[in-house]
Amino acid sequence: MNRQSIFFTLTISFVISIILVVISFGILMIGNQKKLDHHLVDKYRPLTKMLMRKEFRQGGLDEVFAQDLKRFNYDVFLDQNKINAITYNPKTKVIAQRQFNDVLFRVLQLNDRQFLYLKRNNKTFFVEDKNEITQTSKTYIILGFVIILLTLILSFIVTLRKLMPLKLLKEKVNTLGDENFDFECCNMDGKDEVSQLAREFKNSAKKLKDIKEARNVFIRNIMHELKTPITKGKFLAELEKSPENDLKLKEVFNRLESLINEFASIEELISSNKNIEKKPYFLNDIMDNVKDILMIEDEEIISSYDNKKFEVNFKLFSIAVKNLIDNALKYSDDNKVEVKTEENDILFINSGKELEYELEQYYEPFFANEEKRKNSFGLGLYIIHNILKANGYTLFYEYKDGKNIFTCKKDEELSTI
Repeated sequence: MNRQSIFFTLTISFVISIILVVISFGILMIGNQKKLDHHLVDKYRPLTKMLMRKEFRQGGLDEVFAQDLKRFNYDVFLDQNKINAITYNPKTKVIAQRQFNDVLFRVLQLNDRQFLYLKRNNKTFFVEDKNEITQTSKTYIILGFVIILLTLILSFIVTLRKLMPLKLLKEKVNTLGDENFDFECCNMDGKDEVSQLAREFKNSAKKLKDIKEARNVFIRNIMHELKTPITKGKFLAELEKSPENDLKLKEVFNRLESLINEFASIEELISSNKNIEKKPYFLNDIMDNVKDILMIEDEEIISSYDNKKFEVNFKLFSIAVKNLIDNALKYSDDNKVEVKTEENDILFINSGKELEYELEQYYEPFFANEEKRKNSFGLGLYIIHNILKANGYTLFYEYKDGKNIFTCKKDEELSTI
Protein backbone atom coordinates (compact mmCIF):
# COMPACT_ATOMS: atom_id res chain seq x y z
CA MET A 1 0.00 0.00 0.00
CA ASN A 2 1.22 3.50 -0.81
CA ARG A 3 2.35 5.09 2.46
CA GLN A 4 1.35 8.52 1.16
CA SER A 5 -2.21 7.29 0.53
CA ILE A 6 -5.14 8.65 2.52
CA PHE A 7 -6.34 5.08 3.03
CA PHE A 8 -2.96 4.06 4.51
CA THR A 9 -3.01 7.06 6.88
CA LEU A 10 -6.60 6.30 7.85
CA THR A 11 -5.80 2.63 8.54
CA ILE A 12 -2.72 3.50 10.65
CA SER A 13 -4.75 6.06 12.61
CA PHE A 14 -7.43 3.44 13.25
CA VAL A 15 -4.88 0.84 14.43
CA ILE A 16 -3.21 3.38 16.75
CA SER A 17 -6.63 4.37 18.14
CA ILE A 18 -7.48 0.72 18.85
CA ILE A 19 -4.11 0.19 20.58
CA LEU A 20 -4.61 3.30 22.73
CA VAL A 21 -8.14 2.21 23.67
CA VAL A 22 -6.89 -1.26 24.66
CA ILE A 23 -4.07 0.24 26.74
CA SER A 24 -6.55 2.62 28.40
CA PHE A 25 -8.85 -0.31 29.11
CA GLY A 26 -6.00 -2.25 30.73
CA ILE A 27 -5.01 0.74 32.88
CA LEU A 28 -8.63 1.24 33.99
CA MET A 29 -9.04 -2.46 34.84
CA ILE A 30 -5.80 -2.50 36.88
CA GLY A 31 -6.71 0.74 38.63
CA ASN A 32 -10.21 -0.51 39.33
CA GLN A 33 -8.86 -3.77 40.79
CA LYS A 34 -6.43 -1.93 43.07
CA LYS A 35 -9.20 0.36 44.25
CA LEU A 36 -11.45 -2.63 44.93
CA ASP A 37 -8.68 -4.45 46.82
CA HIS A 38 -8.06 -1.39 48.96
CA HIS A 39 -11.77 -0.99 49.72
CA LEU A 40 -12.25 -4.63 50.71
CA VAL A 41 -9.08 -4.72 52.83
CA ASP A 42 -10.30 -1.66 54.74
CA LYS A 43 -13.75 -3.22 55.09
CA TYR A 44 -12.56 -6.59 56.42
CA ARG A 45 -9.45 -5.45 58.34
CA PRO A 46 -11.27 -5.32 61.74
CA LEU A 47 -12.84 -8.75 61.14
CA THR A 48 -9.49 -10.21 60.09
CA LYS A 49 -7.75 -8.91 63.25
CA MET A 50 -10.58 -10.28 65.37
CA LEU A 51 -10.32 -13.76 63.79
CA MET A 52 -6.52 -13.87 64.12
CA ARG A 53 -6.63 -12.76 67.76
CA LYS A 54 -9.36 -15.24 68.63
CA GLU A 55 -7.57 -18.14 66.96
CA PHE A 56 -4.02 -17.60 68.09
CA ARG A 57 -4.42 -15.77 71.42
CA GLN A 58 -7.75 -16.86 72.82
CA GLY A 59 -7.83 -20.58 72.13
CA GLY A 60 -9.43 -20.76 68.68
CA LEU A 61 -12.83 -20.26 67.11
CA ASP A 62 -15.88 -21.75 68.82
CA GLU A 63 -19.65 -21.72 68.63
CA VAL A 64 -19.94 -18.84 71.09
CA PHE A 65 -17.71 -16.66 68.93
CA ALA A 66 -19.65 -17.69 65.83
CA GLN A 67 -22.92 -16.67 67.48
CA ASP A 68 -21.46 -13.29 68.41
CA LEU A 69 -20.49 -12.67 64.77
CA LYS A 70 -24.00 -13.51 63.53
CA ARG A 71 -25.25 -10.38 65.27
CA PHE A 72 -23.12 -8.45 62.75
CA ASN A 73 -24.43 -10.54 59.81
CA TYR A 74 -21.27 -12.65 59.61
CA ASP A 75 -21.57 -16.43 59.40
CA VAL A 76 -18.41 -18.40 60.37
CA PHE A 77 -17.86 -21.74 58.60
CA LEU A 78 -16.26 -24.35 60.84
CA ASP A 79 -16.96 -27.35 58.61
CA GLN A 80 -14.09 -27.88 56.15
CA ASN A 81 -16.36 -29.70 53.66
CA LYS A 82 -18.65 -26.68 53.40
CA ILE A 83 -15.63 -24.45 52.93
CA ASN A 84 -14.28 -26.69 50.14
CA ALA A 85 -17.69 -26.80 48.43
CA ILE A 86 -17.54 -23.05 47.96
CA THR A 87 -13.84 -22.46 47.36
CA TYR A 88 -13.58 -25.20 44.73
CA ASN A 89 -16.84 -24.29 42.98
CA PRO A 90 -16.06 -23.27 39.35
CA LYS A 91 -18.57 -20.44 39.61
CA THR A 92 -16.80 -18.87 42.59
CA LYS A 93 -14.94 -15.66 41.67
CA VAL A 94 -12.01 -14.08 43.48
CA ILE A 95 -12.76 -10.35 43.50
CA ALA A 96 -9.85 -9.32 45.75
CA GLN A 97 -6.63 -10.88 46.99
CA ARG A 98 -3.75 -9.70 49.18
CA GLN A 99 -0.79 -11.26 51.01
CA PHE A 100 -0.10 -9.85 54.49
CA ASN A 101 3.12 -11.44 55.76
CA ASP A 102 1.99 -14.99 56.53
CA VAL A 103 -1.75 -14.33 55.98
CA LEU A 104 -3.41 -14.93 52.59
CA PHE A 105 -6.42 -12.61 52.25
CA ARG A 106 -9.16 -13.27 49.67
CA VAL A 107 -12.69 -12.07 49.04
CA LEU A 108 -14.85 -14.56 47.11
CA GLN A 109 -18.23 -14.20 45.43
CA LEU A 110 -20.63 -16.99 44.48
CA ASN A 111 -23.85 -15.86 42.86
CA ASP A 112 -25.23 -13.24 45.30
CA ARG A 113 -23.11 -14.37 48.30
CA GLN A 114 -19.80 -12.89 49.48
CA PHE A 115 -17.14 -14.61 51.59
CA LEU A 116 -13.95 -13.71 53.44
CA TYR A 117 -11.24 -16.32 53.03
CA LEU A 118 -8.16 -16.23 55.27
CA LYS A 119 -5.31 -18.72 55.43
CA ARG A 120 -2.42 -18.71 57.92
CA ASN A 121 -0.06 -21.54 58.72
CA ASN A 122 -2.25 -24.08 56.92
CA LYS A 123 -5.19 -22.87 59.00
CA THR A 124 -8.23 -21.73 57.01
CA PHE A 125 -10.82 -19.17 58.18
CA PHE A 126 -14.01 -18.81 56.18
CA VAL A 127 -16.72 -16.23 56.90
CA GLU A 128 -19.83 -15.39 54.85
CA ASP A 129 -20.69 -11.70 54.77
CA LYS A 130 -24.47 -11.42 54.71
CA ASN A 131 -24.41 -7.67 54.45
CA GLU A 132 -24.80 -5.95 51.09
CA ILE A 133 -22.69 -7.61 48.39
CA THR A 134 -19.82 -5.54 46.97
CA GLN A 135 -20.55 -4.32 43.44
CA THR A 136 -17.56 -4.02 41.12
CA SER A 137 -17.37 -1.52 38.26
CA LYS A 138 -15.57 -4.05 36.04
CA THR A 139 -18.75 -4.77 34.07
CA TYR A 140 -19.27 -1.08 33.31
CA ILE A 141 -15.66 -0.65 32.25
CA ILE A 142 -15.94 -3.62 29.87
CA LEU A 143 -19.24 -2.28 28.52
CA GLY A 144 -17.68 1.15 27.95
CA PHE A 145 -14.70 -0.45 26.22
CA VAL A 146 -16.97 -2.46 23.89
CA ILE A 147 -19.03 0.64 23.04
CA ILE A 148 -15.91 2.71 22.26
CA LEU A 149 -14.41 -0.15 20.24
CA LEU A 150 -17.59 -0.61 18.19
CA THR A 151 -17.83 3.16 17.66
CA LEU A 152 -14.25 3.25 16.36
CA ILE A 153 -14.85 0.31 14.02
CA LEU A 154 -18.10 1.79 12.68
CA SER A 155 -16.46 5.21 12.22
CA PHE A 156 -13.59 3.58 10.33
CA ILE A 157 -15.98 1.64 8.06
CA VAL A 158 -18.18 4.69 7.40
CA THR A 159 -15.15 6.90 6.67
CA LEU A 160 -13.66 4.23 4.42
CA ARG A 161 -16.93 3.93 2.49
CA LYS A 162 -17.09 7.71 2.14
CA LEU A 163 -13.55 7.85 0.78
CA MET A 164 -13.76 4.71 -1.37
CA PRO A 165 -15.20 6.66 -4.35
CA LEU A 166 -11.88 8.54 -4.47
CA LYS A 167 -10.28 5.42 -5.97
CA LEU A 168 -12.96 5.27 -8.66
CA LEU A 169 -12.60 9.00 -9.15
CA LYS A 170 -8.86 8.62 -9.65
CA GLU A 171 -9.40 5.89 -12.27
CA LYS A 172 -11.97 8.01 -14.11
CA VAL A 173 -9.70 11.06 -14.09
CA ASN A 174 -6.88 8.92 -15.53
CA THR A 175 -9.15 8.00 -18.46
CA LEU A 176 -9.71 11.68 -19.34
CA GLY A 177 -6.39 11.54 -21.17
CA ASP A 178 -7.90 8.84 -23.39
CA GLU A 179 -10.81 11.21 -24.17
CA ASN A 180 -13.29 9.21 -22.11
CA PHE A 181 -15.53 12.09 -21.06
CA ASP A 182 -18.54 10.02 -19.86
CA PHE A 183 -18.00 10.70 -16.19
CA GLU A 184 -20.25 8.61 -13.92
CA CYS A 185 -18.34 7.03 -11.04
CA CYS A 186 -20.19 7.40 -7.75
CA ASN A 187 -23.02 9.13 -5.95
CA MET A 188 -22.88 12.79 -6.96
CA ASP A 189 -26.06 13.85 -5.17
CA GLY A 190 -24.45 13.91 -1.72
CA LYS A 191 -23.36 17.05 0.10
CA ASP A 192 -20.02 15.68 1.32
CA GLU A 193 -16.71 16.85 -0.13
CA VAL A 194 -16.15 13.67 -2.17
CA SER A 195 -19.52 14.09 -3.93
CA GLN A 196 -18.76 17.77 -4.54
CA LEU A 197 -15.36 16.83 -5.97
CA ALA A 198 -17.00 14.23 -8.24
CA ARG A 199 -19.47 16.84 -9.49
CA GLU A 200 -16.67 19.30 -10.24
CA PHE A 201 -14.74 16.63 -12.15
CA LYS A 202 -17.89 15.76 -14.08
CA ASN A 203 -18.36 19.43 -14.99
CA SER A 204 -14.72 19.63 -16.07
CA ALA A 205 -15.12 16.48 -18.17
CA LYS A 206 -18.20 17.99 -19.81
CA LYS A 207 -16.29 21.19 -20.61
CA LEU A 208 -13.45 19.17 -22.12
CA LYS A 209 -15.98 17.19 -24.14
CA ASP A 210 -17.56 20.43 -25.39
CA ILE A 211 -14.15 21.81 -26.34
CA LYS A 212 -13.24 18.63 -28.23
CA GLU A 213 -16.65 18.65 -29.88
CA ALA A 214 -16.18 22.27 -30.89
CA ARG A 215 -12.81 21.48 -32.45
CA ASN A 216 -14.35 18.63 -34.42
CA VAL A 217 -17.21 20.85 -35.54
CA PHE A 218 -14.72 23.50 -36.53
CA ILE A 219 -12.67 21.14 -38.71
CA ARG A 220 -15.70 19.38 -40.24
CA ASN A 221 -17.35 22.68 -41.02
CA ILE A 222 -14.19 24.00 -42.64
CA MET A 223 -14.06 20.94 -44.89
CA HIS A 224 -17.72 21.37 -45.79
CA GLU A 225 -17.86 25.13 -46.31
CA LEU A 226 -14.54 25.58 -48.12
CA LYS A 227 -15.56 23.24 -50.93
CA THR A 228 -17.62 25.87 -52.80
CA PRO A 229 -15.06 28.72 -52.92
CA ILE A 230 -12.21 26.28 -53.61
CA THR A 231 -14.16 24.74 -56.50
CA LYS A 232 -14.92 28.21 -57.89
CA GLY A 233 -11.29 29.25 -57.45
CA LYS A 234 -10.01 26.18 -59.29
CA PHE A 235 -12.49 26.81 -62.10
CA LEU A 236 -11.48 30.47 -62.44
CA ALA A 237 -7.78 29.56 -62.38
CA GLU A 238 -8.31 27.39 -65.49
CA LEU A 239 -10.06 30.19 -67.43
CA GLU A 240 -8.26 32.65 -69.62
CA LYS A 241 -6.68 35.43 -67.63
CA SER A 242 -8.70 38.66 -67.75
CA PRO A 243 -9.46 41.59 -65.42
CA GLU A 244 -12.97 40.20 -64.84
CA ASN A 245 -11.68 36.71 -63.93
CA ASP A 246 -8.97 38.24 -61.72
CA LEU A 247 -11.64 40.19 -59.86
CA LYS A 248 -13.74 37.08 -59.37
CA LEU A 249 -10.69 35.14 -58.17
CA LYS A 250 -9.96 37.92 -55.71
CA GLU A 251 -13.56 37.62 -54.45
CA VAL A 252 -13.00 33.89 -53.93
CA PHE A 253 -9.94 34.57 -51.76
CA ASN A 254 -11.84 37.23 -49.82
CA ARG A 255 -14.57 34.64 -49.31
CA LEU A 256 -12.02 32.12 -48.03
CA GLU A 257 -10.68 34.68 -45.57
CA SER A 258 -14.22 35.49 -44.44
CA LEU A 259 -14.96 31.79 -43.91
CA ILE A 260 -11.88 31.32 -41.76
CA ASN A 261 -12.91 34.27 -39.55
CA GLU A 262 -16.42 32.84 -39.41
CA PHE A 263 -15.20 29.43 -38.29
CA ALA A 264 -13.00 30.98 -35.60
CA SER A 265 -16.05 32.80 -34.21
CA ILE A 266 -18.10 29.58 -34.22
CA GLU A 267 -15.35 27.63 -32.49
CA GLU A 268 -14.94 30.28 -29.78
CA LEU A 269 -18.69 30.42 -29.20
CA ILE A 270 -19.22 26.67 -28.90
CA SER A 271 -16.14 25.94 -26.77
CA SER A 272 -16.67 28.73 -24.23
CA ASN A 273 -19.41 30.23 -22.11
CA LYS A 274 -18.48 33.85 -22.82
CA ASN A 275 -21.21 36.45 -23.16
CA ILE A 276 -21.24 37.85 -26.66
CA GLU A 277 -21.57 41.53 -27.54
CA LYS A 278 -24.99 42.43 -28.99
CA LYS A 279 -26.17 45.60 -30.70
CA PRO A 280 -29.28 46.60 -32.72
CA TYR A 281 -28.97 45.80 -36.47
CA PHE A 282 -31.42 46.09 -39.36
CA LEU A 283 -32.48 42.79 -40.90
CA ASN A 284 -31.60 44.16 -44.37
CA ASP A 285 -27.97 44.53 -43.33
CA ILE A 286 -27.89 41.00 -41.94
CA MET A 287 -29.46 39.60 -45.14
CA ASP A 288 -27.00 41.49 -47.41
CA ASN A 289 -24.11 40.03 -45.41
CA VAL A 290 -25.60 36.54 -45.68
CA LYS A 291 -25.96 36.82 -49.49
CA ASP A 292 -22.32 37.88 -49.76
CA ILE A 293 -21.23 34.92 -47.62
CA LEU A 294 -23.30 32.42 -49.63
CA MET A 295 -22.43 34.03 -52.96
CA ILE A 296 -26.04 33.62 -54.16
CA GLU A 297 -28.34 35.78 -56.25
CA ASP A 298 -31.23 37.84 -54.88
CA GLU A 299 -33.87 35.84 -56.80
CA GLU A 300 -33.11 32.72 -54.75
CA ILE A 301 -34.46 34.44 -51.63
CA ILE A 302 -38.09 35.57 -51.42
CA SER A 303 -37.96 38.62 -49.13
CA SER A 304 -41.26 38.92 -47.24
CA TYR A 305 -39.83 40.56 -44.15
CA ASP A 306 -40.05 44.00 -42.62
CA ASN A 307 -36.73 45.74 -42.15
CA LYS A 308 -36.84 45.63 -38.36
CA LYS A 309 -34.01 46.03 -35.90
CA PHE A 310 -32.79 43.01 -33.96
CA GLU A 311 -30.41 43.21 -31.00
CA VAL A 312 -27.87 40.51 -31.86
CA ASN A 313 -24.20 39.86 -32.48
CA PHE A 314 -23.96 40.77 -36.16
CA LYS A 315 -21.24 38.31 -37.18
CA LEU A 316 -22.62 35.27 -35.33
CA PHE A 317 -26.28 35.93 -36.09
CA SER A 318 -25.39 36.30 -39.79
CA ILE A 319 -23.78 32.84 -39.62
CA ALA A 320 -26.97 31.36 -38.12
CA VAL A 321 -29.17 33.01 -40.78
CA LYS A 322 -26.72 31.91 -43.48
CA ASN A 323 -26.97 28.27 -42.32
CA LEU A 324 -30.77 28.41 -42.16
CA ILE A 325 -30.99 29.80 -45.72
CA ASP A 326 -28.32 27.39 -46.99
CA ASN A 327 -30.19 24.38 -45.54
CA ALA A 328 -33.52 25.66 -46.85
CA LEU A 329 -32.13 26.03 -50.37
CA LYS A 330 -30.36 22.67 -50.26
CA TYR A 331 -33.46 20.72 -49.20
CA SER A 332 -36.15 22.72 -51.07
CA ASP A 333 -38.03 21.40 -54.09
CA ASP A 334 -37.70 24.67 -56.05
CA ASN A 335 -34.30 25.95 -54.83
CA LYS A 336 -35.97 28.92 -53.18
CA VAL A 337 -36.45 30.10 -49.60
CA GLU A 338 -38.82 32.69 -48.19
CA VAL A 339 -37.62 34.91 -45.34
CA LYS A 340 -40.52 36.42 -43.44
CA THR A 341 -41.13 38.38 -40.22
CA GLU A 342 -44.07 38.10 -37.85
CA GLU A 343 -43.82 40.67 -35.08
CA ASN A 344 -40.33 40.00 -33.64
CA ASP A 345 -39.96 36.51 -35.12
CA ILE A 346 -37.96 35.59 -38.22
CA LEU A 347 -39.33 32.74 -40.34
CA PHE A 348 -37.49 30.69 -42.96
CA ILE A 349 -39.88 28.81 -45.25
CA ASN A 350 -39.21 26.35 -48.07
CA SER A 351 -41.18 23.75 -50.01
CA GLY A 352 -40.00 20.22 -49.36
CA LYS A 353 -40.38 17.04 -47.36
CA GLU A 354 -41.16 17.14 -43.65
CA LEU A 355 -38.33 16.41 -41.23
CA GLU A 356 -38.22 12.72 -40.39
CA TYR A 357 -37.03 13.21 -36.80
CA GLU A 358 -37.61 15.66 -33.95
CA LEU A 359 -35.78 18.98 -34.38
CA GLU A 360 -33.67 18.38 -31.24
CA GLN A 361 -32.08 15.30 -32.83
CA TYR A 362 -30.61 17.43 -35.59
CA TYR A 363 -28.80 19.50 -32.96
CA GLU A 364 -26.46 16.55 -32.37
CA PRO A 365 -23.02 17.10 -33.92
CA PHE A 366 -22.29 14.94 -36.97
CA PHE A 367 -25.91 13.84 -37.17
CA ALA A 368 -25.37 13.56 -40.91
CA ASN A 369 -22.80 10.83 -40.42
CA GLU A 370 -25.26 8.46 -38.78
CA GLU A 371 -27.76 6.10 -40.34
CA LYS A 372 -30.27 8.94 -40.57
CA ARG A 373 -28.06 10.74 -43.03
CA LYS A 374 -30.56 11.13 -45.85
CA ASN A 375 -32.83 13.49 -43.96
CA SER A 376 -30.45 15.66 -41.93
CA PHE A 377 -28.77 19.03 -41.85
CA GLY A 378 -25.36 17.84 -40.67
CA LEU A 379 -23.57 20.46 -38.59
CA GLY A 380 -25.81 23.28 -39.75
CA LEU A 381 -28.54 23.06 -37.12
CA TYR A 382 -26.00 22.27 -34.40
CA ILE A 383 -24.24 25.56 -35.13
CA ILE A 384 -27.55 27.42 -35.54
CA HIS A 385 -28.81 26.15 -32.20
CA ASN A 386 -25.70 27.33 -30.31
CA ILE A 387 -25.56 30.73 -32.02
CA LEU A 388 -29.26 31.44 -31.47
CA LYS A 389 -28.99 30.37 -27.82
CA ALA A 390 -26.06 32.76 -27.31
CA ASN A 391 -28.11 35.58 -28.89
CA GLY A 392 -31.17 34.83 -26.74
CA TYR A 393 -33.24 33.08 -29.42
CA THR A 394 -34.79 29.62 -29.76
CA LEU A 395 -35.46 27.76 -33.00
CA PHE A 396 -38.87 26.16 -33.60
CA TYR A 397 -40.04 23.95 -36.47
CA GLU A 398 -43.42 23.10 -37.98
CA TYR A 399 -44.60 21.54 -41.23
CA LYS A 400 -47.69 23.09 -42.77
CA ASP A 401 -49.25 22.82 -46.25
CA GLY A 402 -46.19 21.10 -47.71
CA LYS A 403 -43.81 23.72 -46.33
CA ASN A 404 -41.05 23.54 -43.75
CA ILE A 405 -41.17 26.55 -41.40
CA PHE A 406 -38.22 27.36 -39.13
CA THR A 407 -38.96 30.18 -36.67
CA CYS A 408 -36.40 32.15 -34.64
CA LYS A 409 -38.24 33.36 -31.53
CA LYS A 410 -36.87 35.65 -28.82
CA ASP A 411 -36.55 33.92 -25.45
CA GLU A 412 -38.07 36.89 -23.61
CA GLU A 413 -41.26 36.46 -25.60
CA LEU A 414 -41.41 32.77 -24.75
CA SER A 415 -41.33 33.53 -21.00
CA THR A 416 -44.50 35.63 -21.36
CA ILE A 417 -46.45 32.93 -23.20
